[in-house]
Amino acid sequence: MEVSFKRIAKIYTDFPSKFGLPRQSGMSDALKGTIVFEPEYRRAEAFRGLEGFSHIWVLWEFSEAKRDVWSPTVRPPRLGGNARMGVFATRSPFRPNPIGLSCLKLEAVEQVASLGVVLHVSGIDMMDQTPIYDIKPYLPYTDAHPEAEAGWTAAADKRLLDVHFPEELLERLPLEKREGAIAFLSHDPRPAYSSSDKIYKVVYAGYDIAFSVFSDASLIVSDVAKI
Repeated sequence: MEVSFKRIAKIYTDFPSKFGLPRQSGMSDALKGTIVFEPEYRRAEAFRGLEGFSHIWVLWEFSEAKRDVWSPTVRPPRLGGNARMGVFATRSPFRPNPIGLSCLKLEAVEQVASLGVVLHVSGIDMMDQTPIYDIKPYLPYTDAHPEAEAGWTAAADKRLLDVHFPEELLERLPLEKREGAIAFLSHDPRPAYSSSDKIYKVVYAGYDIAFSVFSDASLIVSDVAKI
C-alpha cells in the first residue's frame, strides 16, 4: 500500500550538500536552522502552545538519498564502513522509506510578516531546504529514557577530533558561524572510507573549508574561501 504525504515546510541551514552534515541531531547548539512553512500551514493557531516546549521532533525526507531498491544491511560510518548492520538497527539514510527523525532545540517561535510563523532551531543535521513532513513536541516525561541501551553504538568509537583552526583562517568566517564550524569538524565529516593523506573540502555557511585528518585524531584546517 502506498501513502502520500504533503510537505509542510522546509528547513534552511548552512549545509548545501550532504558532505559534512552532522550524522546526528543535537550535536551542537551552534548549528542553527530556520523552518519555514508552506502557505497552507502558516495559520498562527496551528502553533498555539508550541512556544512552551524547549525541543521538538522533526520528521523529514532524505531527499538526496533516494534509491530504487533497498538493502537489508548498511555500513555505519561509526564503524568505519568496515562492518554491516541491519538497516533497522541504524539511522542510515538508505532506507525502504527515506524518512529522517531529528530532535532539535526550539530556540524561538517567530511571527514574520511575509512568512507567517517560522521556527528557529539548533542542533540541526539536515541539508539546506530539506523537506519537512511533521513537527511534534518533545515530551521529557515519556521521550527521555536515561536507562536506554545503545546497542552496537556503545562500542563504536566516540572520540572527537582535535580541531586545529588557525586564527587567521577562522576569522574569515562570520563570527556567529565559527563555533558551529569547529563543532561539526570535530565529529569528523569525512566519509566512512577516508584517507589520512587527503585534503577534503566541505561547504558551510557559504564558505569552502579545506582540511586534513592525521592519525584519526587531529583535524587541521588548511584554507577557508568564500564561495
